[in-house]
Amino acid sequence: MDILRRLGQYLDRPQFPWKKLIVGFQITQYLFEGFLSSRQYRVLQQTKPPRTLDGEIKQETFDKSQAYGRAKAQFGFVSGLYSQAQNFGTVYYDVLPKLWDLTGVWLYRYSPKEFTGEIMHTIIFFFTYNLLTTLINLPVSYFSTFVLEEKFGFNKSTVKLWVTDLLKGQALGIALGVPLLSAFLAIIQKTGNSFFYYLFLFGMAVQLFAITIYPIAILPLFNKLSPLEEGALKTGVEGLARRLNFPLDNLFVIDGSKRSAHSNAYFYGLPWKKHIVIYDTLIEKSETEEVVAVLSHELGHWSLSHTTKLFGIAQFHLFYIFALFSVFINNRSLYRSFGFHNEFPIIIGFILFSEALAPMDTIVKLLMNILSRKFEFEADEFAVKLGYSTELAKSLIKLQIQNLSTMDADWMYASYHFSHPILPERLGALGWSSREKKADPATTDGTKSSVATGREL
Repeated sequence: MDILRRLGQYLDRPQFPWKKLIVGFQITQYLFEGFLSSRQYRVLQQTKPPRTLDGEIKQETFDKSQAYGRAKAQFGFVSGLYSQAQNFGTVYYDVLPKLWDLTGVWLYRYSPKEFTGEIMHTIIFFFTYNLLTTLINLPVSYFSTFVLEEKFGFNKSTVKLWVTDLLKGQALGIALGVPLLSAFLAIIQKTGNSFFYYLFLFGMAVQLFAITIYPIAILPLFNKLSPLEEGALKTGVEGLARRLNFPLDNLFVIDGSKRSAHSNAYFYGLPWKKHIVIYDTLIEKSETEEVVAVLSHELGHWSLSHTTKLFGIAQFHLFYIFALFSVFINNRSLYRSFGFHNEFPIIIGFILFSEALAPMDTIVKLLMNILSRKFEFEADEFAVKLGYSTELAKSLIKLQIQNLSTMDADWMYASYHFSHPILPERLGALGWSSREKKADPATTDGTKSSVATGREL
C-alpha cells in the first residue's frame, strides 16, 4: 500500500505531460504495428506455399489464402488509421470533458434529484459514449462483413441479421452494464483506498457468473444450440470424454453457418460440469475421426490444466490492473491534462488509466501469445499420444483451407499477434509428411485430386 501511495504522489505532478505521453504511446504502437504488418504483407505476396505445405495445399487455394490475407491486411491498415483518427479527434477536441458536461446537463434537467449522483451520471455518459462509438464504427463493421468476408465466401449473414445482432448487443450491454458499472463505482466509493481488493473479488465473481449464465441466457440470443444427434460422432466424443475423465454434461451443435463459413469447436462450463460445442460447419466438412481429433486437442488443454493456468494468470492480471488503478484514480494532473479541471469522475480516471497502461498491456499481450503458442503445441502432443496424429493433421489442413488461414508468417509479426502456431509449425511438430502431392486443377485435365496422407508419430 505504501509503495502504491508513493508512486501515486510521484506521478501526480502539475507539469507532467500526460496528454503528450499517452498520444505518443498511441502513435508509437500504431507505427510499430504498421511496421510488423508491412513485414507480414511481404510474406503474403509470396507465390509458393511453405515447403511443409507443398504437398498439401493446392496452388489455387494458396493463392486465395494469400489474397484473403492481403485483403485483411489492407483493411486492417485503413481501419487502424480510422481508429487513430478517432483517438486524436477525441483528444484534440476534448470530447470526453464536453460529453461529460453534456450528459450532466441532461441528467440534472430531466432526472429526479435522487438520480443525479455520479453513478447515474456515469451510466448515461458511458452508454452515450458507447453508442456514439458504435455508430462511428458502423461503416467499418459493415465493410468487414458484407464486403471483405463476402468477397471470399465466408459471410452468411444478412443485413437484417447484422442489424438485429447489433440491437441485441446494445440491449444486452445496457441490461448487464448498468448493474455491473453501478457495482464497480459503488465499491470504489465505499471502500476507500483499499478498493482494489474488493474490485478484484467482484471481478472474479463476475467471471464465474458469466461462465454460468452465458450459455444459458446470452448465447441463445445469437445462436441456436442443438443436442448432437446419436451416431458415430457422439459415440466417439463421449468415449473420448470417458477416457479422459472429462466431466461432460452436454454435447451441442451450434449453427455457426448462420453467419459465417468458418469452423471451430470449444468447451465451456464449471470444473465439475462441462459442455462441448461443435460448429455445424466443422461437422459438415470433416470426417468423424477428424472432429474427434480436434476435440482431443481441445480436451488436451483441459487435461494439461491450460485453462486453469490461464484463468489464474487472468486473475493476477486483473489484480495488478486494479492495484495500479489505485495509483491513478486521484491523479489530478492526469485529469487536468485531458480537460477535467473541476470534476474528477472515476470512470474518466479508469479510461485515461487504461490508455496510460497501453505499453504494459502490449508486453503482456506478447508474453501471453508466447505462452498460448506453447500450450497449443502441448495440446497437439497430447492428441498425438491419444493416437490422433494423422487425424489431427488432416483436420488442421482442412480447417486451414476452409478458413483460408495464414499459411506462413513473418516471425516478428507472428510473435506479436498470433496466439496459435502457424500450420507448418504444427505439422512439423506432429511429424506429418505428405506422400502424394495434391493435383492442381489449373495444371491437370480434370483428373481428380489425390487425397493427402500422412504418417503417425
